[in-house]
Amino acid sequence: MSRRGMPMPRRGRMQMRRAPRGYGRGQPQKKRSFFGPRFWIGAGLIGFAFLSYQCSTEYNPVTGEEQHIAMAPQQEIALGMKAVPEMVQQYGGLYPDQEAQALVDRIGNKVVQESDAADTGWQFDFHLLADPRTVNAFALPGGPIFITTALLQRLETEGQLAGVLGHEVGHVVARHSAQRMAKQQLTQGITGAVLVAAGGGGGEAQLAMMIGNMVNMKYGREDELQSDYLGVRFMSQAGYDPRALIGVMRILDEAAGGQAPPEFLSTHPSAPNRVATIEAAIDEVYPGGVPDGMVP
Repeated sequence: MSRRGMPMPRRGRMQMRRAPRGYGRGQPQKKRSFFGPRFWIGAGLIGFAFLSYQCSTEYNPVTGEEQHIAMAPQQEIALGMKAVPEMVQQYGGLYPDQEAQALVDRIGNKVVQESDAADTGWQFDFHLLADPRTVNAFALPGGPIFITTALLQRLETEGQLAGVLGHEVGHVVARHSAQRMAKQQLTQGITGAVLVAAGGGGGEAQLAMMIGNMVNMKYGREDELQSDYLGVRFMSQAGYDPRALIGVMRILDEAAGGQAPPEFLSTHPSAPNRVATIEAAIDEVYPGGVPDGMVP
């Protein structure tokens, strides 16, 4: 069509259509509801995690507690036995001195067989590790117990060795490993729920993990104090002077060289707190004082 044939708009007639009120610049944005689908999914996951944790409850006749446990006793025993070779390798193998190993076996078995631990059904066995630098003792689920040569050589009496092994027997009898596993499952469930509810942001992930780690640290300290208490009980029943365990705390404190982290951020309580727990346990077991004739 020629330019002449095109109808020209009259001046002033061509105007922009006015946008409906409420649109365009200055329009208030619709706020995102906090209680959206992600929130309810996350809340449901948290509820499921708590329900699963609360339903996994068993009574421990030695400690007298209702415990949240993540596995059956036979599973604990199998898990501990499976991990023994790895632990032995990690600490440089077994110490080749058969006389030293026999000493650990004799005192460890006496603590077990002559205490309340004898009726628990856990399969205790004792391993002396060759590591000459790491001052440590620990227990695996179901019964395997380890002590390093570095710690054994620092101990001064049989009673101190009985206290160390009795403490580790306490970890097994109190089923601390199974409890930690149940708590970790709960923590993981809460962490995943927080990430779902928050949309998976990195900041929320760090916050959730930090909360979970702090919760697990707290329970670790409580486990240590309870094992100190049980160690006093078991070694006393086996005829060892429970005051020897206070000497172990001094040895561990000296081995740390003052480099231990603050108690709030540590899985192990401070030495003064452990000594206070041990002294309270001794007073409970022997309210009239420790009798004469116990093995120091």
